[in-house]
Amino acid sequence: MRVKPKKHLGQHFLRDTSIAKKIANTLTMEGYDMLLEIGPGTGVLTTHLLKKSIETFVIEIDFESVTYLKSHFLSLSEHIIEGDILKYNFSKTFGKRQFAIIGNFPYNISTQIIFKMLKSRHQIPEFSGMFQKEVAQRICVSEGTKSYGILSVLVQAFYKAEYLFTVPPSVFNPPPKVDSGVLRLIRKHNFDLPCNEILFFTTVKSAFQQRRKTLRNSLKAFNLSHNLKANTIFDKRPEQISVASFIKLATAIEEDQK
Repeated sequence: MRVKPKKHLGQHFLRDTSIAKKIANTLTMEGYDMLLEIGPGTGVLTTHLLKKSIETFVIEIDFESVTYLKSHFLSLSEHIIEGDILKYNFSKTFGKRQFAIIGNFPYNISTQIIFKMLKSRHQIPEFSGMFQKEVAQRICVSEGTKSYGILSVLVQAFYKAEYLFTVPPSVFNPPPKVDSGVLRLIRKHNFDLPCNEILFFTTVKSAFQQRRKTLRNSLKAFNLSHNLKANTIFDKRPEQISVASFIKLATAIEEDQK
């Protein structure tokens, strides 16, 4: 019996096998030998992942989907995790090993998945999958555009971000009201920042919380010295500042506060 997938957590289930194969093929398979698919639903993408020479795990929160996967993917039965990705401890499955993440990500938790991935970036050399198009584009854009923001800077500080292709609503069940976009993140060789990473995150978030203001105004809470604030970077708004410049800024703030 075929289970009719339910939409949960904002998820729209992919039903086009050619698109699923295309997403699966976004993986480079370099730097890892384990893979985690988030939100497999009834396994349209999973089918293509299992054809690859890699140990594949899936995590699914919906009980009916888990039941379907267990009955239709017998070779995967020991690799099906029933649970909430946002609460799941990766070390339970992967220990300290490197693994990639892929999926058709539920719209309303997709940014939370990104932030969870960033916290475990030392284990995740590659991240690939489908988001709402606007979110995928926001992650990949450069400075100087309106959509450039916190996600853009934090992700690109550690990963090379590529927007790969757009997916129309018609290939989903139920169809969303917007286009989707597939991206790929490949971790940089040097992904340890040359600054205090906590201060870097705080600086970026503080700057974009008041994105219409210049840094001189949005970073007032840091109580910076007049000498540092005389730097012309403080005349700019956050969307005008590159990832590299944000890293230099965090370094300068750390020095200023000593």
